[in-house]
Amino acid sequence: MQDTEIPTWAPRYASREARMQASEIRDLLKLLDKPGVISFAGGIPDPELFPHEKIETYYQRILSDPSSAKRALQYSVSEGDANLRAWIARHMATKGVTCGADNILITSGSQQALEFLGRLFISPGDTALVTAPTYLGALQAFSANEPVYDELKIENTNRTATSYEQAARNAGGNLKLAYVVPDFANPSGETLSREGRETLLDLARDLDIPIIEDSPYAALRYNGEHVMTLQGLDILKCGSIDTSRVIHCGSFSKVFTPGLRIGWVCANREIISRLTIIKQGSDLNSPAINQAVMHLLASELFDAQVEKAVASYRIKRDVMLAALEKHMPDGVTWSHPEGGLFIWVTLPEALNAKMLLPKAVEEASVAYVPGHAFHADGSGLNTMRLSFSLPKVEDISSGIERLATIVKNAIDNKA
Repeated sequence: MQDTEIPTWAPRYASREARMQASEIRDLLKLLDKPGVISFAGGIPDPELFPHEKIETYYQRILSDPSSAKRALQYSVSEGDANLRAWIARHMATKGVTCGADNILITSGSQQALEFLGRLFISPGDTALVTAPTYLGALQAFSANEPVYDELKIENTNRTATSYEQAARNAGGNLKLAYVVPDFANPSGETLSREGRETLLDLARDLDIPIIEDSPYAALRYNGEHVMTLQGLDILKCGSIDTSRVIHCGSFSKVFTPGLRIGWVCANREIISRLTIIKQGSDLNSPAINQAVMHLLASELFDAQVEKAVASYRIKRDVMLAALEKHMPDGVTWSHPEGGLFIWVTLPEALNAKMLLPKAVEEASVAYVPGHAFHADGSGLNTMRLSFSLPKVEDISSGIERLATIVKNAIDNKA
């Protein structure tokens, strides 16, 4: 009997699949398992700060009571745990946002919120305004909907609303949203000023588009003055949460732990109702038991946990800034964040941070994220993002010194 070759089956994927790309950051996290590598790559909370004993206690408390155990282990409403949503509404009030539980949707981390918002607003060919650089996860969440990206310039710019509208028309779609991380931005570490926020709100009103305010780092301020949220500022102008065009995305991941995967959206009730329908079609509801545990964590520990995280990360930030100042050669600059987890480094234009990464890992055992990944157009080749949250304090100085040696050698070779 003659052997016959079995043809290879090739599925016909949706057109959007071609725009789906793996996260360079997620791939770099694999380096954490390589012995000796000091990773400044992932923006990962320090597990030493996780309140694991309290989390264990709260799970036991919930599961030891038959009534609460039944609720926690059952399907739940898509909007999320009522007690947790009520706590978040009170928390938002401290940010100048007067709202109720009906203005809150619980999501599986704020990343799911971004995915849902992309699905809600973006059709193929529509334009989304994003800063350069911007959060890579937002680009991934939006890109499946086949948008066109235009660079959002807020401060020190001559761009007008008309220019954005014309660019969207030229691209063949409608202008749909603006996306920003206003506090200690991922990846730049920068904070948008009060004046910048007012300018962005005016632009959004002129363009008649929503603003997605992604705010997972806002609690982690180490110095400087608090700036009111975009949503709070908008409510001062428009009168209420239900007439606001700002959609606020929050998360417990950076304060407590990312493992429970609890984030939220705060927005007008019309938007929340539409997002809830998307949630129903996605995963029905976020795990009820995790929401119940997070409610207990937030109710009993939030302020103390924030204070603990701020004290730890402030030290790490200061150590990294001092090491950069001491070791980096002339021609290299970096941001000086007032909070958050990131420092943005700009190398001389002749250097390519992506091409430099293998040498940094192999020769210096140091990892970072090349900055081009945070640019929708792939620019920013001479930039890198450093995170100071995960490494031990003693490793930050030595890691920066080793990285600086790699950078200095690359500059000398280009000279």
